[in-house]
Amino acid sequence: MAIIKSILDTDLYKFTTSYAYSKLFPRACGEFEFVDRSGGDYPEGFDRLLRQELDHMAQLSLTREEELFVKRQMPYLPPTYIDFLKGFRFDPSEVEITMENRKLRIKGSGLLYRVTLWETPILATVSELWFRERGEYPDLPYMQQAAIEKALLMKEHGIVFSLFGMRRRFSFDVEDRVTGILKQHAGESLFGTSNVYLAYKHGLNVSGTHPHEWVQFHGSIYGYKMANYMSMEDWINVYDGDLGTVLTDTYTTDVFLGNFSKKHAALFTSLRHDSGDPYLFVDKVIRRYEELRVNPRLKYLVFSDSLNVEKAIQIKEYCGDRIGATFGIGTNLTNDVGNNIKGLNIVMKLFRCRMTDKEEWQECVKLSDVEGKHTGSEREIRLVQETLGLI
Repeated sequence: MAIIKSILDTDLYKFTTSYAYSKLFPRACGEFEFVDRSGGDYPEGFDRLLRQELDHMAQLSLTREEELFVKRQMPYLPPTYIDFLKGFRFDPSEVEITMENRKLRIKGSGLLYRVTLWETPILATVSELWFRERGEYPDLPYMQQAAIEKALLMKEHGIVFSLFGMRRRFSFDVEDRVTGILKQHAGESLFGTSNVYLAYKHGLNVSGTHPHEWVQFHGSIYGYKMANYMSMEDWINVYDGDLGTVLTDTYTTDVFLGNFSKKHAALFTSLRHDSGDPYLFVDKVIRRYEELRVNPRLKYLVFSDSLNVEKAIQIKEYCGDRIGATFGIGTNLTNDVGNNIKGLNIVMKLFRCRMTDKEEWQECVKLSDVEGKHTGSEREIRLVQETLGLI
């Protein structure tokens, strides 16, 4: 049975970013590449199995019930884009898959408003196939009890969180079960899920931010010094105040905060932490809000960097009443399945882009607040660091 069974089985930000590209940059092209930070050796024939799964996705289409859900729960997407989704079909020819010395290579290329939609389904499919082909299975009683205990602990400590667990989930079935358990036991602590299909199935809020690729794209098109500023400006132009959470670490948080104006501080409701020291992040952000004469108590921080429940509780206590804190918890919920199983550390990142197919490709770079999360060529990474005064 196919792994991805619905166009909605993806993260919210794939649709919101796709629409933003289609509105502002309808001819822009991009190339995404798969990165396995854990350096795993994939079983022989894995590339063929993955190809079969992606080929099957060409048959998916938005159902009438799913369309009504999107219209009701995602009102920031206009009718023109929902009409696009109704007619959208995945084109597997946009994705190239190869294996060399048991290392998996995946590249997706095409118009950005289309090819961006491949990212999350590819990662979820790779993760599920990895465990299946290695003969690893979840300990369901352990998984269920662990999820219940985490839900109750977050409810006890007033942790407001969303499930951000699709990309590195053990399987669709596990994410589905965990979502149901959290809904049943976490109460109002569970704000929602980034997985649009499971929000639809379980009657939850759809939640999400915008991705690093949006800032990376702007860095390549407008220059690295203007990347954060222009990416925020364009997001505001598209969504007019909706979807008010912005990533800070594409070119390091320090650079972001230097670009963060009073206008942006007023319009964006929250900043997302995705790498580096979360406590230092809290202090830096509060200080910047105070410099801009914006009350940090009216704002929120969204923490999403390799979180578990205990870490979320500690961060919330550190924030205290100085600034709001919410959490996006992923792998710790959707891949805590016992049997000594460890989740993959895999991503799909934007490596090249261009405004039209007549222009030359431009490299795309992500720096992060942790050096191990940098992506891009060494030459371009160094150029960005020099341009931004980081070295």
